[in-house]
Amino acid sequence: MKFFDITVTELHQKLVERELTVTELVSQTLDQIEADQAVLNDFVTINRDEALKQAQAIDEKGVDPDNLWAGIPIAVKDNIVTKGLKTTASSKMLSNFTPIYDATVIERLKANDVIVIGKTNLDEFAMGGSTETSFYGTTRNPWDHTKVPGGSSGGSATTVAAGNSIAALGSDTGGSIRQPASYTGIVGVKPTYGRISRYGLIAFGSSLDQIGPMTRTVKDNAALLNIIAGMDERDLTSSDKEVPDFTAKIGQDIKGMKIALPKEYLGKGINEDVKATIKQAVQTLTDLGATVEEVSLPRSNYGVAAYYIIGSSEASSNLQRFDGIRYGYRADDVKNLEDVYVKSRSEGFGDEVKRRIMLGTYALSAGSYDAFFKKAAQVRTLIIDDFNKVFENYDLIIGPTAPTPAYKIGAEVDDPTTMYMNDVLTIPVNLAGLPAMSLPAGFSEGMPVGLQMIAKPFDEQTMYQAGAAFEAATNFYQKHPETEDK
Repeated sequence: MKFFDITVTELHQKLVERELTVTELVSQTLDQIEADQAVLNDFVTINRDEALKQAQAIDEKGVDPDNLWAGIPIAVKDNIVTKGLKTTASSKMLSNFTPIYDATVIERLKANDVIVIGKTNLDEFAMGGSTETSFYGTTRNPWDHTKVPGGSSGGSATTVAAGNSIAALGSDTGGSIRQPASYTGIVGVKPTYGRISRYGLIAFGSSLDQIGPMTRTVKDNAALLNIIAGMDERDLTSSDKEVPDFTAKIGQDIKGMKIALPKEYLGKGINEDVKATIKQAVQTLTDLGATVEEVSLPRSNYGVAAYYIIGSSEASSNLQRFDGIRYGYRADDVKNLEDVYVKSRSEGFGDEVKRRIMLGTYALSAGSYDAFFKKAAQVRTLIIDDFNKVFENYDLIIGPTAPTPAYKIGAEVDDPTTMYMNDVLTIPVNLAGLPAMSLPAGFSEGMPVGLQMIAKPFDEQTMYQAGAAFEAATNFYQKHPETEDK
């Protein structure tokens, strides 16, 4: 069974009515993941034995009719720690790391009888935009196996887009959920910073990182956010704001909703097909009763520069712990303590991770701090101010998720500056800590194009409301002939 034509609600009903047992569901899911693994390379670790054990236990006690996610298998990005299940961050540095505790989001999944089917491939330590920097090799886009799936949550996006997993968790530091969602034609959400606990997420940029859901439909996405969001005393950046039912407004019309379209989001560097798709999306939203007006986010063009200084600086600090002493990869043939540090880090980290560590260390150095990190932090404040001014008069901001559709594998991996610019439309959202969603809007040369919706802080409900209305009106059918269940 492929998950092209079924929602979580429909699948839950089948389990409750015993048209399908949890064991059968999990077994079929594992089989299809393993069948496609050689081509897609979307998983680092497949959790067959434990997943089937959990499935049998749920079958024995019966699926709770009131628990939508009971017995549902989902995939988890391999930078979210899982007790007893290898967690590598797709790095040689952690290739043999098995955590002794669960991340908060994993605890919440297990509390709802959700089954972790496996750990998905990503750019090493989430540093990349194509899933080409993984120690375990490149993941391939299910729409075209010669093209990237985006990154860093490329494995999570691919397994959902291929119909092999009904949902997955990713993480988003500068667009790492939304950009691969755009490239693979699925729904990906980065919630408000602080909406979901980061406890157990292997840190890249602590002021930017956020875990989020990846699904085929808007409602499934909102339903998954329902069970993983909320305050966690182990994460001091998590918010104590009440967690609403994120599905509550789905199905309501959007008449009278005011939506902003920044002129910078359709400017230089945006593919013409992408522009045309977004303009058609504007027409659809207008036909649904929303008012869409052009605005300006004048400092958004500085987002990439500010992000790579702030993100790399935080990465430099966060990755100091991987030193060959406490855990992780340790080099052989070392003669002294300095050798342990230098050789372990030189051999354990890939080129992109090293590049960002060096950039961040330089930006934080005594002679460069004021000129780089402090200035980037000031620019970040200006970007936040731009968003705040727009949100004084508008409910949502829209635009393309990425400037182009998915590109060929190998086309940009040796040109980091070009690759960094692929996140120009998603990065400002992370700098401002806002919620944002990418959902399918159309095609360019046979590849999906994503529409990005950005909401006010902690107003994911409005974003889901508009996203569901758009989804229903466009009827984007995310199916590829090669992965279609005949």
